[in-house]
Amino acid sequence: MSNTTHDPLPIDQTPVGELLDLELTARGWSQVDFAAVLGRPAQFVSEIVTGKKEITRESAAQIGAALSQSPEYWLKLQDQYLLAKQERNVKTQAKLDDVRRRARLNRLGPIQLLQKRGFLKGTSLDDLEPQVQDLYELKSLDDEPGCEIAAKRANQGEDITLLQRAWVFCVRREARRQQPVDKYSPARLAELAASLPRTVRTPEDFAKLPQQLADVGVRLVYVEALPGAKIDGCAMWVGKHPVIGLSGRGKRLDKVLFALLHEIAHIMHGHVEKDQVIVEDLDDKHESAQEEEANESGRNWIFPDGFPAIPARISGPWVEEKAAELGIAHIVLIGQLQKKGRLDWRTTLVKGAPSVADVLPTWS
Repeated sequence: MSNTTHDPLPIDQTPVGELLDLELTARGWSQVDFAAVLGRPAQFVSEIVTGKKEITRESAAQIGAALSQSPEYWLKLQDQYLLAKQERNVKTQAKLDDVRRRARLNRLGPIQLLQKRGFLKGTSLDDLEPQVQDLYELKSLDDEPGCEIAAKRANQGEDITLLQRAWVFCVRREARRQQPVDKYSPARLAELAASLPRTVRTPEDFAKLPQQLADVGVRLVYVEALPGAKIDGCAMWVGKHPVIGLSGRGKRLDKVLFALLHEIAHIMHGHVEKDQVIVEDLDDKHESAQEEEANESGRNWIFPDGFPAIPARISGPWVEEKAAELGIAHIVLIGQLQKKGRLDWRTTLVKGAPSVADVLPTWS
């Protein structure tokens, strides 16, 4: 149960109907007289006086006009009484406490979506609260998540969204749950990164990636993108090991592969500090110096001898021949040509592009 305190309300308020009856008595008016002044049936006044009917905005205006008072005066008297009555209602306050507890949880993230995805198993608040606290690595639900998140944004002052933060902490938790990995080796990670464009050429090749990364001391985690989060990947440290999270957004083999290479580059270049997470939308055209460096490293791993000469007219046979010569999947070459602006994103050459959507969920 929450310890949240509420604004104090008076508990000795008199029902507004009784106050109206006292006002009429002081003026020497009967309920029938007052009904005639208002142009209302006598029953109308009787029901307000006895508390059977609430004063509405319209009736408050009429009563105020008859008694030379404002409508707000009578509405406020009524609200004070009803709120005070509500404050004393144990069942009502218990429901309001539940509202406050749910609001406190949703301040941290999209609780219903996390429940739907299975990251939170609880159904009652008593079950959910410790689970949310554990997911966000909090000592108290009143704390802010301690992991400092640096998100790449077109507007550098824009905060990370709740959806993006939730996705990051799901990645962190999945990383903590993985089996131990080898000691982190920057040299072996560099060797692996240079080999990936030529060894990961089909969706089936993606199945081997978690173990390949684990062998060089890096945890690789897949957490499906949350709707609207606009995240391709992230890089961080959890304990003594780097962690790469991929969302699979885009699903196309080349897009997910480049997201992986991009995050490896962040780790290799030391862009990720121990108390920081780099979170990225690779469609964002506003690149920082670190992003440009990570992109360049990714391209260099794909094209170690530099970007190939591009003909004036790019055909399917040229793509197939050049990709075979480079030892990479043809969709990887197409993707890089699209990034370079030499191919339209709607080119027919991407028809039938391989998807890794079915392979990524097997990582967990």
